[in-house]
Amino acid sequence: MTAIPASGERVHALLTDGTTVCVRPAGPDDQEAVLRFYTEMSDTNLRLRFFSVSRRSAEQAAARAARQAGSGYRALVAEHGGRIIGIAEYQTDDAKTPDSAEISLAVSDGRHHRGVGTLLLEHLISAARAQGVTTFTADALAENHEMLKVFADLGLRAERHFEGPEVRCVIPLDDTEDYRTSVEQRGQAADVASLTPLLRPRCIAVVGAGRRPGSVGRALLHNVATGRFTGHLYAVNPGAQSILGIRAYPAVSALPRVPDIAVIAVPAEGVAQVAEECGQFGVRALLVVSAGLDAEQSEALLAACRDHDMRLVGPNCLGLANTEDRVRLDATFAAAHPAPGSAGVAVQSGGVGIALLGGLERLGIGVSSFVSLGDKYDVSGNDMLQWWESEGRTDLALLHLESFGNPRAFSRTARRVTRRMPILTVDAGRTEAGRRAAASHTAAAATTTMTRRALFAQAGITATRTIPELLETAALLHSQPLPAASRIVVVTNAGGAGVLAADACAEAGLALPALPPGLAEDLLAVLPRGASAANPVDATAAVSEEQLRACLDRLAAHDGIDAVLVALVPTAVAAATGDVLVKALTHAPERRSRTIAAVLLEQDVPVRLLPSDTGRVPAYADPQAAARALAHAAERARWLARPPGTVPAPDGIDTARGRAVADRFLQRHPDGAWLDPRTCAELLDCYGIPLSPWAWVQTEDEAVWAADRLKGPDGHVVLKAHWPGLVHKTAQRAIHLDLRGDAQVRAAFRDFDARFGQLMTGAVVQPLAPRGIELFAGVVQDEVFGPLILFGLGGTATEVLADHAARLAPLTDQDVHDLITAPRCAPLLLGREGTGPVDLAGLEQFLLRLSRMASDLPQLAEADFNPVLALPERVTALDARIRLLPRRTPDPYLRRLR
Repeated sequence: MTAIPASGERVHALLTDGTTVCVRPAGPDDQEAVLRFYTEMSDTNLRLRFFSVSRRSAEQAAARAARQAGSGYRALVAEHGGRIIGIAEYQTDDAKTPDSAEISLAVSDGRHHRGVGTLLLEHLISAARAQGVTTFTADALAENHEMLKVFADLGLRAERHFEGPEVRCVIPLDDTEDYRTSVEQRGQAADVASLTPLLRPRCIAVVGAGRRPGSVGRALLHNVATGRFTGHLYAVNPGAQSILGIRAYPAVSALPRVPDIAVIAVPAEGVAQVAEECGQFGVRALLVVSAGLDAEQSEALLAACRDHDMRLVGPNCLGLANTEDRVRLDATFAAAHPAPGSAGVAVQSGGVGIALLGGLERLGIGVSSFVSLGDKYDVSGNDMLQWWESEGRTDLALLHLESFGNPRAFSRTARRVTRRMPILTVDAGRTEAGRRAAASHTAAAATTTMTRRALFAQAGITATRTIPELLETAALLHSQPLPAASRIVVVTNAGGAGVLAADACAEAGLALPALPPGLAEDLLAVLPRGASAANPVDATAAVSEEQLRACLDRLAAHDGIDAVLVALVPTAVAAATGDVLVKALTHAPERRSRTIAAVLLEQDVPVRLLPSDTGRVPAYADPQAAARALAHAAERARWLARPPGTVPAPDGIDTARGRAVADRFLQRHPDGAWLDPRTCAELLDCYGIPLSPWAWVQTEDEAVWAADRLKGPDGHVVLKAHWPGLVHKTAQRAIHLDLRGDAQVRAAFRDFDARFGQLMTGAVVQPLAPRGIELFAGVVQDEVFGPLILFGLGGTATEVLADHAARLAPLTDQDVHDLITAPRCAPLLLGREGTGPVDLAGLEQFLLRLSRMASDLPQLAEADFNPVLALPERVTALDARIRLLPRRTPDPYLRRLR
């Protein structure tokens, strides 16, 4: 991914202790500050940096860092408290080795072992890659163990060559999975450290707590106080001496000790000033519940947080809570305190947060921590996932996110976290009301819904459609083991209820296998006369608690069954009322390793958890709710059973040439445009994407000559008109198929000339392709989510049939498998009715190369391949359209705060 060059960007990022620093390019105004940075260094550190203690060396370094970037030189500085605390530089030799750069690094005394140097190197690496640098080299004294360790711990292959007292380090800047993992691990450690004052505070101040009952600040103060917070609690109100029996102070600076977190509940116009006062006093975190901040007020609030090392939740939020015994913090204005437990909850909407907390309370599922993110200026869902992963209490994560700041970083975090705990979310914003008309097949198919679902599917996130569905699924995942697969047996005491449950399971994509004869005989032996041992198992209204328990025990012990769904209705037969039969579900230790769920058709709540000998059993009022929850559980089991997947590196990729092709085209078309056929073919060649043979023609005679050269064994060719901006050739009748002989080719070209005139800039001649399966592949570069790869059934009806699947790039081998197998047309690719499969390996390569091109080129706005012809011997694009736009995107994996 191309990063924004280091020459003009200021970002904030976290050190290992949670401190916020500003990483920015050095500039002409920095010479004095850089010189001060060096002159304040100890003699020991100066010697390690310059190999001697020399003021002249410091002056030269300051002058070099202060010059404008260019001629292969870049310098980045890390600032804290308005002072430079670290400098990283690189210099290339443009004449000899423009792809290799010499680097230097220095960190001020007292700032070592906090990750300053490593953070600067990560940003320098990103900037260097964007300029085509592939290798860093560095000279260091052999005794400079700290610097050598920084290079070794980057996650890149650092080679050392000892030359007397010096060491020559060579560091290839490969964008490897090991390097990204190392960056993530450092980022997580820093993130958790920065969140500790927020979620494990020892002292809290509520700023804006009022005397008036019903005010938000007073409600927050009340909840913190009555929630038995274990630390110190203060109120800040210039007009009161105490509120709710809690000592009040006129200002933050008047407090007897520095709070870890300040809760701000003042009018919008006063938020930024309070934040600045908090920062100057040394507060480490802010929770801003105030709403209605305008752009200027928002900017001032965030600037105060960045300048003073404060993490920020909000503004416009419900608050946060942490139920750990050592904290017991409820800094929300919700009506009730959350019960302690193991469910982590993060939401943007306060209303959704209240609904989730209420639903979890009704289920008896306690909360480990709750954060209402509000307008999400800083702390995000990604932060909370990393906190839950590290804090050791959370085993179920519930998210409601209306937006994503960095979806690719979120996806990597979620892929890791969801292997340790389920992550559930509500897929909000599914409709496409007001969607603009798309310019290509790809853009037409790439809806926001498809993009979000691709993110959730790749990250292993369980996405539900509604809050009730999320709670229904949470009840099952919290209380039951995962089913090994999706084979379900329905057991009922009423045939009609069993049919409803079986229909719901089938509609949810679950399998209801017939029971083996031996198992069926065992069931009939313990069930009442008249029972049926099919699937559903009809135990009849006469079944007793003991008989039902025996039936369930035998089903649970069978290896061919993954889960049992028990649908019960109240009866008075044989004294076995509904409540009595429920005991059969809850007193069966033999079923400990089997998933079990119940449907109680006359239950008056949507879902509840029944206490049992081995935990709890979810009971649903509606068979469809139970089936949906089981389907989500089965899908999670399938996701966990898969290997994580790797991003393959196809052979023959020429990224540098591909970027050069894109840059040259955008120089000629600074506003962006669709590529002409020749540039399109050149770009595809850089990535080894197969395109059917073709020729560009501009006259009738050229068309005839090209047709004679390209015609296949049957002598037939295709003629396609072209002009800038033409996307849908069929709709414009800009294509003639099945042309044979000079006369037909001439007639077709004349037809184009007569209808399109000066609009047409030329035409493309191709051989008529053999019969095969027509597929569709495409790319849309989403400004937030990055490149989305689409695949499915192609041809002229691709938008009508909408048989597509999508995944976000870069594609792993598992993602490619999902893309190929997800569309309804997948069985055609695998062969049927005596025909063999298409070239599946070639199809995989096609998608991987498309993914690589999309990942390399953020300028690639759209790519449209339709049709892609799939044959047993090869896969070839018959038509390709690519649109470029002049844009760069930040490195999505670079450590930075929002």
